[in-house]
Formats: sequence, C-alpha cells, structure tokens
Amino acid sequence: MSVSVRIPTILRTYTGGESEVSAAGATLSDVLDDLETSYAGIRARILDDNGQLRRFVNVYVGNEDVRFLDNLGTPTPDGTQISVIPAVAGG
Repeated sequence: MSVSVRIPTILRTYTGGESEVSAAGATLSDVLDDLETSYAGIRARILDDNGQLRRFVNVYVGNEDVRFLDNLGTPTPDGTQISVIPAVAGG
C-alpha cells in the first residue's frame, strides 16, 4: 500500500529537501519503518527512545490525529495522506 507523507521543514534534511514523499505500509508503524529505509534517521525524529510518538510531534492519517485512533497501529490505506506536524508552543 502506497501513501504520501507530508514532511515538515525541520525534517526535510532527511528527505533531500522534499516536502512530500511516498512510503508503503499497512499501519503507521509500517510506514515509518519504510521511511527509515529510504531516509535514514527520520524515524528517530518522530519516535522517542521507547518507540512512541514524540510528545511534540503530531501525526495525522488523513485528517485524524493518530493519538485519538490506534497510535502507531493506525491503518494507512492505499492513497492515504499522512502529515507529520511539529507542535508549536509559545506564549
């Protein structure tokens, strides 16, 4: 299953400057594994040392935040768009 992954500016050094890349996988975890194969080091910027989504990184499958779905087990049907969005904080 092929999906498109929108890459935030801060992670584009891993994708050669590409803002959107293709990846494959039946779940978000599978997609992140596939991304790591093509773009070494990117997974460590999205997942923490325990293999969970980093606290300040939001990931959407379609328009849904995966934290309210099945986290890394969220299905990623063919053609889905995944967005990786760093959280913005400030006051």
